[in-house]
Amino acid sequence: MPHIVLLGDSIFDNASYVAGGPDVVAHLRREMPEGWRATLSAIDGATTGSIPVQYGRIPRDATHLVLSIGGNDALMNVDILQRRASTVADALGHLADMRDRFEHAYRGVVSQLLKNDLPLTVCTIYNGNFGDHVMQRLAPTALIMFNDAILRTAFELGLPAIELRIVCSEPEDYANPIEPSVQGGHKIAKSIIRAVQGQEGARGAPVFV
Repeated sequence: MPHIVLLGDSIFDNASYVAGGPDVVAHLRREMPEGWRATLSAIDGATTGSIPVQYGRIPRDATHLVLSIGGNDALMNVDILQRRASTVADALGHLADMRDRFEHAYRGVVSQLLKNDLPLTVCTIYNGNFGDHVMQRLAPTALIMFNDAILRTAFELGLPAIELRIVCSEPEDYANPIEPSVQGGHKIAKSIIRAVQGQEGARGAPVFV
């Protein structure tokens, strides 16, 4: 029977943001077919640099790994939205440098997890729910750079991906600008189950929502 392990950041470890309501792993355990199990190894606040501590939290009987990491890496680079640029090419250069650093780190994380020889599903970074209209336009634009790195890594390695930008598309999916609410967590949990079930016989790098 599948034993799903959630790795990454507060996209999965969101108990602190749902005011006592079910978090992602609670939703997952309620929605899973009988006999399935789920373990939360993700840690709120994790980045690609701090995630190695989670490698030792993978149970020996795990059968599937699901990774959601990168949102906090993006937050660490939010100052780029305020950086001065003399030309559009200059601005794109800043974004390209940011993407290259993240992709190098992200590929390193994926490489380490694949050493477990278990099916690995990755998640994109959702767009969030910022109250400020300008930020709501700019943040997803900058996140394209991070999501491009995630999806290209998945496609090149033949890994399934969950497209969280589509899964969490309503304001009610967020407990605050960047954390999933009870509703959002429920949607994420159902997407994880679809991804695990959909890997049976799937070819290439399928994308799930």
